[in-house]
Amino acid sequence: MLAAMIIAMVGLMLIAVPVAVAIGLSGVIGTLFTGLPLIVVPQQAFIALDKFPLAAIPFFILAGNIMAAGGISSRLVDLVDSILADVRGGLPITCVMVCMIFAAVSGSSVATTFAIGAILIPAMTRQNYPVGFAASLQATSAELGVLIPPSIPMILYGVSAQAPVGDLFVAGLGPGALIALALTVYVIVWTRITGHTPAEDLPVKPFGRSLRRSLLALLMPVVILGGIYGGIFTPTEASVVAVVYALVVSMLVYRELTLMGLLRVVRSSTLSAAIVMFIISMAGLFSFVITRAGIPAMIGGFIVETFDGPVMFLLAVNVFLFLVGMFVETAASIVVIAPILAPVAIRFGIDPVHFGLVMITNLALGMITPPFGVNLFAAAAVAKIGLEQMIRHLLPLVAVIIACLMLVTYVPWITSAPLALIGR
Repeated sequence: MLAAMIIAMVGLMLIAVPVAVAIGLSGVIGTLFTGLPLIVVPQQAFIALDKFPLAAIPFFILAGNIMAAGGISSRLVDLVDSILADVRGGLPITCVMVCMIFAAVSGSSVATTFAIGAILIPAMTRQNYPVGFAASLQATSAELGVLIPPSIPMILYGVSAQAPVGDLFVAGLGPGALIALALTVYVIVWTRITGHTPAEDLPVKPFGRSLRRSLLALLMPVVILGGIYGGIFTPTEASVVAVVYALVVSMLVYRELTLMGLLRVVRSSTLSAAIVMFIISMAGLFSFVITRAGIPAMIGGFIVETFDGPVMFLLAVNVFLFLVGMFVETAASIVVIAPILAPVAIRFGIDPVHFGLVMITNLALGMITPPFGVNLFAAAAVAKIGLEQMIRHLLPLVAVIIACLMLVTYVPWITSAPLALIGR
């Protein structure tokens, strides 16, 4: 049954059937194999969505799109650029830092790629940075969108593996900061090795003026994350607060988002959220069928017997997830695989929150690796170039992220330290 489901799913994806449809049809095949009535299909699809934390996903998507359209992202760019203007490699470092800040509310790497890339990729090319380097760095930096809380993949993992979403949010600060630091170091080394010479000085807004203009934008992650960690509201409620805050700032204070612009933002956000929720519903059916057949328990037993400790287990999981992430969308990967692997990780004595961050960090790599890296396609679209122009610059960045992944995997302190700071 499992072989038939996997062959059907992979085969459908290879002929360009949408991921959600491929997962759903493979779930229907599994349902027929187990002899269950087909009424199970819509029932399980609905049950998969009938979880309160999932309500945060459409709201965080909407908040991120409002930020991009309402002038919040451009003000963050101006602020960081005013600080790093005189630093060698300052503009690429600005890309990394702004993506980290923007990720603290948007929760989406693709939204971060479009919102920040539309500003910084042209700016970097004007400063004589190769367009392939600018697009590759933007795609890689936007990966922070799934590691810096709040994060949509963290919500999905928390629901799928029954792990506390709030703890995942806090623990994600460690890997997110590590990758931001690693990318910054890489940019500094790259500029020195290549001897990059910027174009003539471009006008940079004074720091004081940029700070005043971006103060409300900077307060947004403080309000959202402070409210979550302070126990004022839950992560799901925080998503609604993020939308309200972004609306007030964009429409009433900055006045860069018009009513017609808001309608366009709502429409695009609805489409994006519908795609994600459809994937979740179909993956819920898939997970139900294989669980009903006892497959996760069988896989868990096989893994425990095959690997003699958590070190080899985590290595095998990382190789497996890296390959999966290259071909399967992150949300689908999490909701299908997390219920299978998380219980096995617990049997090896691995903390489920730590394992969740390992899984999310690894699958985030899939966003910047061919052939289906969504961040790559987004950055290429913004830069108006082909993927072949990005590969040479992309490979070293992938190596940097893999090195960070190994540290996150085998140094649990990186994820546990932020939790210890708040007494968790």
